[in-house]
Amino acid sequence: MNNALRNILVAVLTFGGGTALLCILTFIHINQGSTAIPTGTIIDAIFAPENNLQHHTVRSLRLPRAIMGIIAGGALAVAGGVLQTVTKNPLSSASTLGIHSGTYFAVVLSTVLFPSLLVGNGIIVAFLGGIFTFLIVFTLSGGNNATPVRMVLAGMIVTFLFSSFTSVLQIFFENETAGLFLWGSGTLVQNDWGGVNFSLPFVVIGFIVILMMAFKLDTLTLGDDIAIALGQNVNLIKFISIVAAVLLTSVTVSVVGPIGFVGLVAPHIIKLIGYRKHLPLVIASFIWGGNVLLFADVLARVIDPSFSELPVGAITALIGAPWLIYLVLRMKRTTYGSADTAVIAGNSTMNMPLKVIVPILTGLIFLTLLISLASGNYGFEPLLLWNTFFGESNEFMYGLIVDLRLPRALVALFSGMLLALSGLIFQGVLRNPLADPSVIGITSGAGVGALLTMYVFGVSAAWIPVGAIIGAFIFFIFVMLLAIRANFQPTILALLGIGVSAFGSAIIQILVVQADMGVASALTWLSGTTYATGWSELVDFLIWPIIILFPLLVFRINLLDTLSLGDDTAKGLGLNVMSARFQLAFIATLLAAFSVAAVGAIGFVGLIAPHAARLLVGPSNLRLLPVTILFGGALLVIADLFSRTLLAPNEIPSGILVAIIGAPYFLWLMKKSA
Repeated sequence: MNNALRNILVAVLTFGGGTALLCILTFIHINQGSTAIPTGTIIDAIFAPENNLQHHTVRSLRLPRAIMGIIAGGALAVAGGVLQTVTKNPLSSASTLGIHSGTYFAVVLSTVLFPSLLVGNGIIVAFLGGIFTFLIVFTLSGGNNATPVRMVLAGMIVTFLFSSFTSVLQIFFENETAGLFLWGSGTLVQNDWGGVNFSLPFVVIGFIVILMMAFKLDTLTLGDDIAIALGQNVNLIKFISIVAAVLLTSVTVSVVGPIGFVGLVAPHIIKLIGYRKHLPLVIASFIWGGNVLLFADVLARVIDPSFSELPVGAITALIGAPWLIYLVLRMKRTTYGSADTAVIAGNSTMNMPLKVIVPILTGLIFLTLLISLASGNYGFEPLLLWNTFFGESNEFMYGLIVDLRLPRALVALFSGMLLALSGLIFQGVLRNPLADPSVIGITSGAGVGALLTMYVFGVSAAWIPVGAIIGAFIFFIFVMLLAIRANFQPTILALLGIGVSAFGSAIIQILVVQADMGVASALTWLSGTTYATGWSELVDFLIWPIIILFPLLVFRINLLDTLSLGDDTAKGLGLNVMSARFQLAFIATLLAAFSVAAVGAIGFVGLIAPHAARLLVGPSNLRLLPVTILFGGALLVIADLFSRTLLAPNEIPSGILVAIIGAPYFLWLMKKSA
């Protein structure tokens, strides 16, 4: 009897309480606006409308926005719950599997190149982009044999890749994609009932299909073999469920943009309450998904009372990123298997001597620097470079090369060195081959600190590195605390890093909107760029970290070899493990922070360079140190060269080029190890 009463009470609170909360949040949401409208007038506008401005404001602007929030939140939550079942991955959602980035890229690409395909808010394009992205992630992570970690990591890398492509299109086609920046961050802004009228039929169809599949989805939770034994066509169930989930996601993206984490948070709330059967799970997820998204939009307008429209997607990330961290820590006892990162870590296949590889990399850097100095909007001009220094002096060309091209190339070189070394240290300290300042959130922290310094505190540019260091250090402390909680488990820490990085990126997104940066300049800074950098960035941010920290690390780098033996062995050899970890990680944080202060948030350099170095010279950190530094420098110098010349006179941010190189590299490694 007690269990029966408890079940009734839980059902009342879940469904009745959820619906009541939805009504309350809807009313609060409608009350928010730049113009104060009395509560009585709002009630009259809904139930007894008249032909006046206040009633039109409520019925044509505020009410459609609130209803769209309920529809979008519910659709994303249901899609997330279905994806979690089909992929057997409790961390699955449209955002963690990269589906959002794929649908967004497909819509932006069509807007620029094939606008005739954007019929019906671009839902067909968004749907095809979502299906294509899911297939990529599912295949590369191992298909039916994929583990949760591999799948989410594949989703993260695919997100990086598609986001880079999208940023390139938005930077070069700013006029064609005008208005897509806020939409691309997720916004519920509606000017009429068009979005609701368009999306509601599709959402209803997808919702009904999933409800009809509810019993069949229950059998999938027992395992594919048992489901087949019960007479179910497992492949057909998965196919229909995925199509319905991607339909719900794509129709939402086509109207309100990619809003992340709702599909992760809402279904888990219902599962924590105790519901496992899909019929109540789907219905309750829809209700609570609406609650999550409406609450996020209400919160966005509380944070910014000027109503300059903070992207609701950034607020859901602020809510969802800590939720992801909580879920990962809750799951940390699960064995994911060390094989997930074994191949990705890189095994020495060449074992080249330093006396061979160091001169090769040094020569490559020197050659690239020469090509960079001789290259401009008119192509490669080596004769002009020669004449500038050794022939007839041309004051303009001399100034162009010495004051613009040379310092910029050196900034790229030294920034690449700092990021590569930071990645090498983090991978050793955290015993995590996937660690990188950008992946574990350090770069996001530095970006938050730098942006706060520039646009909130309004101090001079000289304080930007201080802000970046403080931001990076705060995120570093948080990452270290999480690492201790996760017992420095590499795969768990990689997922925690995704959550920390998403949290920082959400703050950066909010600051960018608040600072009213231009779309192109915002995207350029967020992607990381060497554009317009010169001697001041080189001297202020990059030279002295290299002069002071590099020699220090030569004497401390062997600690990474000791840490790689495991904590117990390292302690047995007399090493203070916690102190060594903290010191080395703090140095790595400083390196990343100064790089961000100079060139913005460039990812993947700290991931690619140490892996490539291991493939060349083996696992010894003393041998890895010079090779990693040189490889990182070479990578960013080459990226900087192509960023200037590939589409001259236009420029591609260097960080985007590195991501376009780095993402496929890791996808290939994941596929190879599947």
